[in-house]
Amino acid sequence: MSLAGPCRGLMAAVAASLGLSEGPAGSARSGRLLRPPSAGPVAPGARLLRLPGSGAVRAASPERAGWTEALRAAVAELRAGAVVAVPTDTLYGLACSASCSAALQDVYRLKGRSEVKPLAVCLSRVADVYRYCHVRVPEGLLKDLLPGPVTLVMERSEGLNKDLNPFTPLVGIRIPDHAFMKDLAQVFGGPLALTSANLSSQPSSLNVEEFQDLWPQLSLVIDGGPLGDGQSPEYRLGSTVVDLSVPGKFGIIRPGCALESTTALLQQKYGLLPSAEPCS
Repeated sequence: MSLAGPCRGLMAAVAASLGLSEGPAGSARSGRLLRPPSAGPVAPGARLLRLPGSGAVRAASPERAGWTEALRAAVAELRAGAVVAVPTDTLYGLACSASCSAALQDVYRLKGRSEVKPLAVCLSRVADVYRYCHVRVPEGLLKDLLPGPVTLVMERSEGLNKDLNPFTPLVGIRIPDHAFMKDLAQVFGGPLALTSANLSSQPSSLNVEEFQDLWPQLSLVIDGGPLGDGQSPEYRLGSTVVDLSVPGKFGIIRPGCALESTTALLQQKYGLLPSAEPCS
């Protein structure tokens, strides 16, 4: 069931505080490019919270307080229907509640992203995959790849918001191997929509400064420090996206940063065959 009604009012309040207006929900089947907000001087629209330590490793006392503050702030914003910038095990991403239709529309609009390009779903643990997908691969395969820098595409179940990627029966699942994201997904308690933190067609981001033009349109930016080495092109490839919707086969939708290890595992350990037709 769509939760657009209850979350839209909350999102309107957040949008008003940022000087934004909500556009019509429309139909994602049209493939419209939602125009991003006009570029202007960077304003302190988003609250910036820096994770203690490296950002990718769960903080210990006495730095735990800073980690907990960031976690609580992110969960509160997400539950209010806002869009939050977060670090992952590959790139910086934009996250929102996958159950909030208004927030999904805001992600498309602020990125200037075509509505027919799907958003991935971030979960906290492998067991949750069975709630939101029809799984046709061994559980061991999921546990071998998740958490990790991969997106596994499977047939979606009725457990997901119908306004999330309504143009396809499939959904991409992410469980980033990043301590903050694991904590965030677990405490939030529901599916998060996740996409890269950049304007559509622009380079992906390995540090928060690289998407600073989006800050005014966000309610919160979680700074986990530079990802990878912060510069090398291979770190900007994002997750490897694998189609597992056809039993006994796999298709590579996006090579990403874990192509070789992922394909070797699927073929050698699980005997899956590469799809004869290229994925798009």
